[in-house]
Amino acid sequence: MRGQQEQKAHPKRISANAGAVWIHVASVGEFEQARPLIERIRVNGEELKVVVTFFSPSGYEMRKGYDQVDGVFYLPFATRRNARRFLDALQPKMAIFVKYEFWPAYLHELKKRGIPTYCISSIFRPTQRFFHWYGKLSLRLLHCFTYIYVQDEASRRLLAEHGVHDCSVTGDTRFDRVTKIVESQKSKVESDERLKPIEIFTQGCEHVIVAGSTWPEDEELLEEFIQRQTTNEALTGPTKLILVPHEIDEAHLHQIFIRFKGRIIKYSAISNQPSASQRNILQRAQVLVVDQMGLLSKIYTFGQVAYIGGGFGAGIHNTIEAAVYGLPVIFGPNYTHFREAKELIAAGAARSIKDSNTLADALTLALDQHETIGAKSTEYVQSELGATNRIYQAIFANQ
Repeated sequence: MRGQQEQKAHPKRISANAGAVWIHVASVGEFEQARPLIERIRVNGEELKVVVTFFSPSGYEMRKGYDQVDGVFYLPFATRRNARRFLDALQPKMAIFVKYEFWPAYLHELKKRGIPTYCISSIFRPTQRFFHWYGKLSLRLLHCFTYIYVQDEASRRLLAEHGVHDCSVTGDTRFDRVTKIVESQKSKVESDERLKPIEIFTQGCEHVIVAGSTWPEDEELLEEFIQRQTTNEALTGPTKLILVPHEIDEAHLHQIFIRFKGRIIKYSAISNQPSASQRNILQRAQVLVVDQMGLLSKIYTFGQVAYIGGGFGAGIHNTIEAAVYGLPVIFGPNYTHFREAKELIAAGAARSIKDSNTLADALTLALDQHETIGAKSTEYVQSELGATNRIYQAIFANQ
């Protein structure tokens, strides 16, 4: 609400970018899907202005200083009056909505004005409101798009069955994004002082699990596995765990320390240039909890196996971020809404678990055969590359 009010106080900021390509995203995740396309536009269409709008304050606050676009704004609340005012001010050359953003006031006004409007990296499922008897008005919204670029063939077929034919399969731009991140980071990992404690912690250990975006349910199972390792004859040598919780508030960290008892060390307790005593502590510890944001995507390079949290709650977190490093991937049972998770399982690169016994089986196998299983992750990611180029060519080739 405060962000919307501040934006209203400076209306000329939007009109200063009249004629821009307008890209709308909900939050950070969707922005990461838009980012490869934005950067491609910057390389090949330097004369085009680009404006990004967010609905989420977390997304806006994180990316409001992004220097590859000409403006970053909140999307004014989706009333018909706000839609008219926003489009009057911006006069966009085209509009691109990412994945899941269907605002009736804006879509109807864009169609009324004849402004080309696209949806990219979208994915549709039969359970969505568009495809139920009560969702006919929502289904009509999809006809407001000039064209829809979906992630998979199942989405295209579903849309076609319901009369939406201006659609094709181009894939998910996230694969292009994470691959670019990894390629740019490979030369920086060794020189990044923030990773020095992690390097020392994992040095000489052949069995390292990186558990990303974990919740208490995940941590309970991981603790049971770590506790079993003293009697696990299937693995030779010690097993270490790098734990990166989804929430790093003091209450959660305290719970983690109690759970793992004396086997744990906190990342923030170690300096970037560890002393001899700190090095000794790191090497003797079995669990390193990373209580700092922004490091997870780089930490995967130190592991042999990735465990992705959230599968015992609303749904798993980012599996692509781990798979791009060529790691076997393991996660909980709530993954059915995530195409890439299902396809990683089908490719033999991932496994879903439901309890401590299935986790122990999955981790033991993945640690023992991490190179063979990890190669399947790499093959899968490589097969999914190119969405950005396909979308760019389709939308901008004749601009």
